[in-house]
Formats: sequence, structure tokens, C-alpha cells
Amino acid sequence: MTAPISGTPVNDVLGQYPTTKPTTGGSDLGQDAFLKLLVAQLKYQDPSNPADGTQFLAQTAQFTQLEKLAQLVTDQQNMLAGQHILSAGSLVGRTVSFPDENGITQTGVVNSATVLGSEPTLKVGDWTVPLSAVTEIRQSA
Repeated sequence: MTAPISGTPVNDVLGQYPTTKPTTGGSDLGQDAFLKLLVAQLKYQDPSNPADGTQFLAQTAQFTQLEKLAQLVTDQQNMLAGQHILSAGSLVGRTVSFPDENGITQTGVVNSATVLGSEPTLKVGDWTVPLSAVTEIRQSA
């Protein structure tokens, strides 16, 4: 007969199963940890009151859905970064207008574009201009 799960420390149960990939942070519950907890729950359940199989299927489906949503967010962030690179790169050689640090509108030809973080920047003469600050784009003469 097995002991109920409440009598076994969760860390002892989790330590029995090897992980295939490291966890990423303190509050993140990865697939390995979820499966370990599921196995522990099955292993130490009360035989007189077994867990409902549909509950396990529902939990697994919810976890799979959560993983897919997380992957979708990552993919969308990568697509947005690609769009930023394309947008900034398409302005090289074009004339742009933007407000300087004093609020005065400046105009110049974009020499280069850089993406260092979440927002691309343009090199216009001696200025480094965030893409979001550009107010006008013209074809260079």
C-alpha cells in the first residue's frame, strides 16, 4: 500500500526523476516539473479514492495549450524584431525628418540602421535617431 502524497515532501519526489532540460527560473513550471508532479500525484494517490483520469487529461491539455501560447508569443516577438530590422533597413539612403533634443525638426539622409534591443535606431549625420521619432520619409534627391 502506498502513502498519501501529503506525507511525502514534494522535493523528495521530484528528486527521484532526472530532468531532460534545466528549468529557467524560480517561478517557471517547465514541462519536466509538470510531468514529475503528475507522476508523483499518480504514485502517491489514495487507493480508496483514485484520481479521475479525465482530470489528468484536462491538466495535460491545459499545460500543452499554455506551452503553445508561450511559443506563439516568442514567435511573434521574433517576427516583430524582423519587421523592425526591415523597416529600419528600408530607410537607408532616404531623407527623414525628426525632432532633435530641443524639439526642432531636423532633416537628413539615413546613413545606417542599427537594432540594439527592442527599437531600431537610424544614423542621420551626427544624430542617432530612434525609428519611432521619424516624422517624415522622403526619397533622396
